[in-house]
Amino acid sequence: MATLSVCSSPSLTVSSLPQIKYTSISNSTSTNVASISQSLSSLKLTQMPSFVPKSTAQLAEPQTTVPEESQKPKGEEIFAVIMVGSRQYIVFPGRYIYTQRLKGANVNDKIVLNKVLLVGSKTKTWIGKPIVSNAVVHAVVEEQTLDKKVVVFKYKKKKNYRRNIGHRQPITRIRIVGITGYEDSPFATLP
Repeated sequence: MATLSVCSSPSLTVSSLPQIKYTSISNSTSTNVASISQSLSSLKLTQMPSFVPKSTAQLAEPQTTVPEESQKPKGEEIFAVIMVGSRQYIVFPGRYIYTQRLKGANVNDKIVLNKVLLVGSKTKTWIGKPIVSNAVVHAVVEEQTLDKKVVVFKYKKKKNYRRNIGHRQPITRIRIVGITGYEDSPFATLP
């Protein structure tokens, strides 16, 4: 709730909005309710300059910024379409995906996924027939967990038959580390 202070000066301030100053057009300073509501309806909004205190250490040392030219340019973002089990996933380096349970893979194990169907960037595309030769996706197993619960409810009308069963599918979360080996294959240039 904002508090309003009435004083003899023609400006009114609201304490909950410190950046905004309200300046009254009329010089009415009477304290009765009718005159306050009338003066509030005739307010106009002006912007106050923000005050940021600076210490002497900040004034003595100028701020240094790194120019854009010296920063390392970001490489082209590469992606791949891989097949794990019987499902296809689009993957990017640095991101993670949830797949069906990978048996025998423990947490923090490094795995190599070699069923790469397509590798692409903004300008080039490597399409496999059916897989891209020598292309591999390197990944790390982050966790072995269970998926969200799926409720299986069986019901037969008029027979008082109801069965409520829950199921949680085991899944594996893997983080994609990199995509390599596709450079030697022929590619198609996108227009």
